[in-house]
Amino acid sequence: MTTPFWIITLLLSVGAAIAATILAFRYRELGLIRGAESAAQEILRRAAADAETLRAERLVEAREEAVRLREEIELEAVTVRRSLVSREEKLDRRDEQLDRVEESLQKQSRGLESTQQRLAAQLKAVQAKQAEAESLLEQRREALERVSELDRQDAAKELIESMRRELDSEIGLMLLRHERRLAEQVDAKSREMLLTAIQRYAAAHTADSTTSSVDIPNDDMKGRIIGREGRNIRAFEKATGVDLIIDDTPGVVIVSGFDPVRREVARLALDRLIDDGRIHPARIEEVVQETNQELDSFVLRKGREAAEETDVVGLEDRVLSMLGKLHFRTSYSQNVLRHSVEVAFIGGLIAEMLGMDAALARRAGLLHDIGKAADHELEGGHPKIGADLLRRSGEAPEVVHAALGHHDQIVTEYPYTMLVATADACSASRPGARRESLERYVRRMEELEQIAKRFDGVQQAFAISAGRELRVIINAERADDQWAARVCRDIAKAFEQELTYPGEIKVTVVRETRFTEVAK
Repeated sequence: MTTPFWIITLLLSVGAAIAATILAFRYRELGLIRGAESAAQEILRRAAADAETLRAERLVEAREEAVRLREEIELEAVTVRRSLVSREEKLDRRDEQLDRVEESLQKQSRGLESTQQRLAAQLKAVQAKQAEAESLLEQRREALERVSELDRQDAAKELIESMRRELDSEIGLMLLRHERRLAEQVDAKSREMLLTAIQRYAAAHTADSTTSSVDIPNDDMKGRIIGREGRNIRAFEKATGVDLIIDDTPGVVIVSGFDPVRREVARLALDRLIDDGRIHPARIEEVVQETNQELDSFVLRKGREAAEETDVVGLEDRVLSMLGKLHFRTSYSQNVLRHSVEVAFIGGLIAEMLGMDAALARRAGLLHDIGKAADHELEGGHPKIGADLLRRSGEAPEVVHAALGHHDQIVTEYPYTMLVATADACSASRPGARRESLERYVRRMEELEQIAKRFDGVQQAFAISAGRELRVIINAERADDQWAARVCRDIAKAFEQELTYPGEIKVTVVRETRFTEVAK
């Protein structure tokens, strides 16, 4: 039986399709292989390029790192070089110093040799004089024995007694000379210390009195202050403890009282009442009470400021308040609080020069006059009042004794008392501190000018620099340079002979010739 044709045809078609499919797959596979090879080559090419780029970057980084390292090495080399140069310079300077020291030692050695030779020569001379003295003593002893017909022992006793008397006399003279020289040195040193302390600190002083004036807008205000049947003025005087003086003086009311704090309270309260316009007993009591509170705070603040200024710590508020009250107290026109601060500073400076406790000296100086804040209220002088107050406040015995004895009324037991007394005298007696001293100070400056004007040829004389210098104008037509020099020296000698003054006075003589022509 034969196979049908269509089956054969179908089989051939299927075989052809399979062959075509296999060929297609093979062709596709070849294409994929070629694409893969091309991609691999592209990847290799890119990898090679990236490797080249990376190599170049690494090479650049390596070069930069090498440059940086070279710069660091060069900088370190410069630093080391500078250090070596500096060390070399120091070694050179040390060598120079050693050379100078060696030269100085050689000079000292030569000086010592010269001194030894001189001492040896002096020793020989002393030995020769000693031998000569022994010979003279022997001759004198023999002469005494012949003249006095005494034996050797009696003559020796008489000779020894005579020499003892001579030695006693010489020793006495030497002691007197040394005492006088020591007194001069001590006096000069003390003057130098006091002047140095005063020059290193200077403070201004204010003057006050026992009255204060209050300005009023018009005279009708006087009637309002007095009040109906005087009830306002009585209430004011009772609340403040001062006296109001209302007279015919236009535009002024006088507040009078010995207690400066009360007087200040009265002045401030009266100012407020006048500004407010409401003046009656209840308002007066209210204003006076407010003013008292404000002034208490002000006084405490003043005390603290003084303590801080002088670096004094640990003071009680009561002591600070008493100290602040000294702001309103004056003594011989000198503000007592500023005087106390000045005494503290001068005492501290002197204590430093003497090797004493400067802080304790400042504390004693600041508090030495604190009794003046209460001497209107308590019996006794301000030294006793101040000492009692400080003793109750637990102050040191040196501070208490300084307040009690700074006027030399008791035996001095502590050196700080004498130190405070000295600083107190310096503060009170320096020119300008008190009114009486200021007058003497001005009078001395006038005396300087008057003495200079006595000399022939002097036209004008001016005392300047607080009396420490005198400028003299001399007539240039009547005097030459030699004459001016002689006048300058004579004026200085006259000052030394006729005046008493601290420090020095510089005399300057000015001789000037002027020529003037007019162009026409």
